[in-house]
Amino acid sequence: MTVKTEVKTYLNYVNGEWVPSLDNVVEASINPANKEDIVGYVQKSGAGDLEKAVTAAKQAQQAWRKLSAPARGEFLYQVANAMEKRLDEIAETMTREMGKTFAEAKGETARGIAILRYYAGEGMRKVGDVIPSTDSEGLMFTTRAPLGVVGVITPWNFPVAIPIWKMAPALVYGNVVVFKPAQEVAVTAAKIIECMDAAGLPAGVVNLVTGPGSVIGQGIIDHPDINGITFTGSDTVGKRVGLGALARGAKYQLEMGGKNPVIVADDADLDLAVEATISGGLRSTGQKCTATSRVLIQGGVYEAFKQKLLARVAQLSIGDGMQSTTWMGPCASENQLKTVLSYIEKGKAEGATLLYGGSRLTANGLDRGFFVEPTIFEDVTSDMVISQEEIFGPVLALIRVDTLEQAIELANDVQYGLSASIFTKNIANILSFVGEIEAGLVRINAESAGVELQAPFGGMKQSSSHSREQGQAAIEFFTSIKTVFIKP
Repeated sequence: MTVKTEVKTYLNYVNGEWVPSLDNVVEASINPANKEDIVGYVQKSGAGDLEKAVTAAKQAQQAWRKLSAPARGEFLYQVANAMEKRLDEIAETMTREMGKTFAEAKGETARGIAILRYYAGEGMRKVGDVIPSTDSEGLMFTTRAPLGVVGVITPWNFPVAIPIWKMAPALVYGNVVVFKPAQEVAVTAAKIIECMDAAGLPAGVVNLVTGPGSVIGQGIIDHPDINGITFTGSDTVGKRVGLGALARGAKYQLEMGGKNPVIVADDADLDLAVEATISGGLRSTGQKCTATSRVLIQGGVYEAFKQKLLARVAQLSIGDGMQSTTWMGPCASENQLKTVLSYIEKGKAEGATLLYGGSRLTANGLDRGFFVEPTIFEDVTSDMVISQEEIFGPVLALIRVDTLEQAIELANDVQYGLSASIFTKNIANILSFVGEIEAGLVRINAESAGVELQAPFGGMKQSSSHSREQGQAAIEFFTSIKTVFIKP
């Protein structure tokens, strides 16, 4: 007889305690590789739960702000240590809940730990400057003041790294947090908060409330006691965040996706370009805001690049991310699978030529999950939907170009401007690309996805609110400059 293991129910974390939602309603978080596998049950919270969390945060903020920055940083060190002890457990939860491979999940969790340690160190760095005064008897300098209560709204595609690169700087600079993760990855979020609890953060400094975006997310947007909102997600929701925050004078930060190009010049190292295009476009099943989506290839190498790309993609193994042989896992949810498949159909209908893939995978047990083939189109023009809209799936659009100038023009011919890369050995090509591409992250002979944690991250045009996350740039959002003049 098989004994079924009881599936755990995860609670909200409010004022230092794990508590059920007021209505005590839960919903299942399922494994996208096997929809019969329930990862856990999470709270489907309401407005009253959010109100409790905001009240707790507001009450905790003054005492947290008065701690020295090095003392706040020491808490982050302890969170990092707690996460490091549970690295494999958190990574496995991420893979089961979101679908990316275990190797990728381990890498992301390790990155989250490194981010915590980086911002722990920020507690020891300067926060202002002495400025010369025209008054010989005066002393003038700047310091930084925290925003207060910060709402953190995060997506499902990076369930460890994105919450941490928002919460860690918020905390070290003296803010308190109300955290609303995507419901699809709420179990992973709870495990992060368990590490914060284990590190002994004071009650109310971090609060977790899980539930629908229409209730909890909108509640964060509208709440008069939330002083700042940092959001990563779709441009549609992001604009709603920005408008709502602006209407009541709250500070906001938005990262809203991309339609990221790779340019392959005639002189490119084609093997390097192919590997980077596959890694940038298809890892994590293409579910990255910096994922490669469009590949603009000069005519002299188009056919050679295409054949190398097709041969390499045919070697990729698709399956459950917990299997060591899997290179690409499932879409993160059934809705995301349907979205990707709908875009593939739009590509066909618009006249693009389907070179590879394009179907849902169902053989060998994959029908239990949300698997789609890596998909490659050619004969794509810039006015097609698959060339303009973010798909968030493993779909590559190949576009033949004659010149570098044409490639850059087409690369810029979208509403987004998050990341872009070029493969070339020509310094003139590199300088033209760096100067003319409309993207916040510019990479040369490297994939479009990824930025180091100590570097600013953010986009241009509709990809962001023109602020930057990560690195020392984070202080600009999470604090306000205070100018001080002292005269005896």
